[in-house]
Amino acid sequence: MNWIRMLFTEKLLFWFAFGFAGGLIFASFCEWALHRYIMHRPLFNFRYPFEAHALVHHRTFKSDHTYHLIHDQDKKTIPMAWWNGPVLIILSVTPVFALLLPVGRWDTALGTLLAFCAYYGAYEYMHWCMHLPKARRVERSWIFYRLNGHHLLHHRYMHKNFNVVMPFADLCLGTLLLRSRIKFPQARGHAVPDVQPRH
Repeated sequence: MNWIRMLFTEKLLFWFAFGFAGGLIFASFCEWALHRYIMHRPLFNFRYPFEAHALVHHRTFKSDHTYHLIHDQDKKTIPMAWWNGPVLIILSVTPVFALLLPVGRWDTALGTLLAFCAYYGAYEYMHWCMHLPKARRVERSWIFYRLNGHHLLHHRYMHKNFNVVMPFADLCLGTLLLRSRIKFPQARGHAVPDVQPRH
């Protein structure tokens, strides 16, 4: 009886981990699509994400010294509105749940849901740290350093580097930019890499 329980648990953990890993990859593509098609252009009459992001956030935080917070009142333009997270997560996992729950893969669906929650939390936290650096532990990591350069380039070239958390979709969909093609006055700091051309 013990081996049956162990087999069930291992199978459950496998499908949960499968859902989590697949969810992270899917979340990268969802972030990319949302950022490119809804946050950087109006979607018919739905202008809120475009105005809040492209018109306010990008005008406040550019790729020069203003990439980091200058005026305290602009702090509110760094994160998304509090209700965006639950709405985006629900919209993103609904098709996954519609596919997986009818075939009894609630474990995989739960793993995907957890991946989306973790991805969105990582997005908000890292994005906050990128624009409001405080020498936090995460800001001293190699991965944050690389992602910060990736995001800085997005603020210079708004049609490149749409991912903040995991630039897998940028890589697959041809929008990945590792360095600027031309010199520009860029933000500097302990967690900001030099993204200027090498020559």
